[in-house]
Amino acid sequence: MNFELDTEQDLLRKTTRDLLSGAYDAETRNAVTATDRGWNPEVWRQFAELGLLGLPFPEEHGGMGAGPVETMAVMTEIGRALAPEPLLDAVYTPGGIVAEAGTDAQRAAILPRVAEGDLLLAFAHDEPGSRWPSTGVRTAATRTGDVWTLTGRKNPVLHGDCADLLVVSATLPDGGTGLFLVDASADGVTRTAYRTHDERRGAQLVLDGVTAEPLGAATGATAITDATGAIVAAQVRAQAALCAEAVGAMQEALRLTTEYLKQRKQFGAPIARFQALTHRAADMYVLLELASSLSLYATMALSDGIVDPAIASRAKLQVGRSARSIGQEAIQMHGGIGMTAEYPVGHYVSRLTAIEHTLGSTEDHLRVLAGAVADHDRVDVTGG
Repeated sequence: MNFELDTEQDLLRKTTRDLLSGAYDAETRNAVTATDRGWNPEVWRQFAELGLLGLPFPEEHGGMGAGPVETMAVMTEIGRALAPEPLLDAVYTPGGIVAEAGTDAQRAAILPRVAEGDLLLAFAHDEPGSRWPSTGVRTAATRTGDVWTLTGRKNPVLHGDCADLLVVSATLPDGGTGLFLVDASADGVTRTAYRTHDERRGAQLVLDGVTAEPLGAATGATAITDATGAIVAAQVRAQAALCAEAVGAMQEALRLTTEYLKQRKQFGAPIARFQALTHRAADMYVLLELASSLSLYATMALSDGIVDPAIASRAKLQVGRSARSIGQEAIQMHGGIGMTAEYPVGHYVSRLTAIEHTLGSTEDHLRVLAGAVADHDRVDVTGG
């Protein structure tokens, strides 16, 4: 089986890398993440021109119709460059939900504008006190005549601070979970923005009887289909994308560490000559390869049309374990400089930590997988 990117996929990867390499170095990235927005609109415009914003969307709605492999190749480069642009949170995850669950009219109205960079989305699903995998939401949808309104609180909403349109989950009157479109500037929406430790942005949303449009249902519809399946599928795709981003970040953290070992000298010799350190760097490489393999496994499953939460959990578990160990070793082998804001390795570790705790921590995925052991005839244990 061929695990290499084909010519077009490799060109996409290289083009994305060249764009981000030209846009960001450590100093520039620190300056951009310190702004109120936290990302660069000029880079976003270039994303749109290259077609990255419409990459996974159907061609009839302004996209490129690319598959998961192309998406994951781009996300790996996002991780490698530590680019702060909200490609996953503002485009791929909420846009993917619209592409899957929306009506033709909703897709035609939303996706082309997203692909052009004119419309930012956010998926508002998590709520205070919820823990992945959440089994329900407390935000309530109420219908009065032909009008639907939502009341509740959503937090964290990743990059909800800059979103123009929100995709919101809410409990339906007859049970089940529905999806709704909400104008982020509508009356009844209170948005409190904040910065996360990995220099990204988030928001808490308070919805107080805000008017909403059902996603996937005609205007004025009195019955809305339960959207739990669409939400789970969106989370699986997002977990795979986070794994790919983490692999890119781990690759760069390892590169920075090995370069530092070659340059830093003690007792008149590069510390890369110290056998104990080279063994630890080799262990980092092994952990990276394990993470890369599981990330590829999740991507290939999606490419085959298999949207399996168990596969996503397996990948997220190993990627989380690798990210934690690689991050700790990178800081340890850099010493004090690894913790400074001016040096990039600490920022990579911060982002890897955030990814590990997004859409289920390592412990969450281990708990879920362990709870399903009885469902299998055979279980292979490959690591601690």
